Amino acid sequence: MVWFWILIALGALLLSFIVFTMIIAWIIYSTLLRRNKPGKWDRGCSFPEDPEYCRMHDIGIEWGKRYADRKRDVEIKSDGLRLVGEYFDFGGSSAALIIAGRTESVLYSYYFAEPFRRAGRNVLVIDNRAHGLSEGKASCLGYCEYRDILEWCRLLHDDLGNERVFLHGICIGSSTALFALTAPQCPDYIEGMSCEGMYYSFYRSFDNHMKIDRPEKKRFPVQQEVMLWIRLCSHANVVTDGPFKRIGKLNKPILFLHSREDPYSTPDQAEYLYAHCTAPMKKLAWFEHGAHSRIRINDTEKYDDTIVDYLKALDEQAAH
Repeated sequence: MVWFWILIALGALLLSFIVFTMIIAWIIYSTLLRRNKPGKWDRGCSFPEDPEYCRMHDIGIEWGKRYADRKRDVEIKSDGLRLVGEYFDFGGSSAALIIAGRTESVLYSYYFAEPFRRAGRNVLVIDNRAHGLSEGKASCLGYCEYRDILEWCRLLHDDLGNERVFLHGICIGSSTALFALTAPQCPDYIEGMSCEGMYYSFYRSFDNHMKIDRPEKKRFPVQQEVMLWIRLCSHANVVTDGPFKRIGKLNKPILFLHSREDPYSTPDQAEYLYAHCTAPMKKLAWFEHGAHSRIRINDTEKYDDTIVDYLKALDEQAAH
C-alpha cells in the first residue's frame, strides 16, 4: 500500500512538472510566433535598439520614398485572410516578390528591392499573414504562408500582367519560397528563387538561437515542447520537415546567398542544402561578413551585383 501512494505522489510530481514546462513552452511559442497584442509585428523597425538594423530600415524607407510614384496598394484573400502589399511598377515584363521573415513588414522589404529594380523587375513587397496590416494571428513558418505566396504570384501574373515571377526570401521567407516552388500546384510562370540565410530546418535554427541567446538555460524538455506547440497551433512540422526535406524536390533555379558569419543558419547548413539540391542553375554565393539576415548591409555592391547577374542569366535563358 505504501508503494501505491509513493507511485501516486511521483505521478503527481511528474504531471505537475510537465504542466509547468508546457506553460513555459507556450509562453515562448506565443512570444515568438503569435500576434498576441496590438502593435506586435507592425510596420515599425523591429529592433530599434540595434544601430545596424536601424540603418537597414532607414535605407529601405528612403528607397520607398524615392519610388513612391511607382507604388500602388494591392491586396488578396488567402485562407480567408485579407493580406496586403505594395506593388512597384517599373515598366518591366516580369516581377520579383520579396518575402521577409518573422516580425517584418513591407517597409523592411524595401531594403532588399534595389537589385531587382536594377534588373528591370517590377517589385512586390508584402505584409505576411499576422504582420503589418495583414490579418492573421500566428506565423506558421511558411507551412501555411506558401499558399499566400502562390496567390500573390497569381495576382502578379493574371491581374498585373507579369510574364514571370521570381521569389526572394530572407530567413523564414526563404523556407516559404521553397515550399511554394515545390508545391504540386506551383505554376510554371514562377521561375525560381533567391534566398538569404536559408536554414536546414527551423528546429535546428531555433536550437542555435537557444544555445547562443540563452546559454545558461536548460533546453530540455521546454525546447521540444515549443516544437509541439508549433505543431498544434501553427500546423508546422519543424522537426522532421523543412528545407532539408524539400530542397531535393526543387526543379527551378535557385541562388543561395549566405554569410560565413551566420550564427543561426550556419554555413554547414547552406553547404548541405546546396549539395542536396538538384535544381537547374543553382548557385551558392558566399559572403565573408554579416550576421543572420544582414548580408547586404555588409557588402551591398556584391549582394546586388550577384542578384542582378543571376537574373540576367535567367532572362537570357528565357529568351531562348
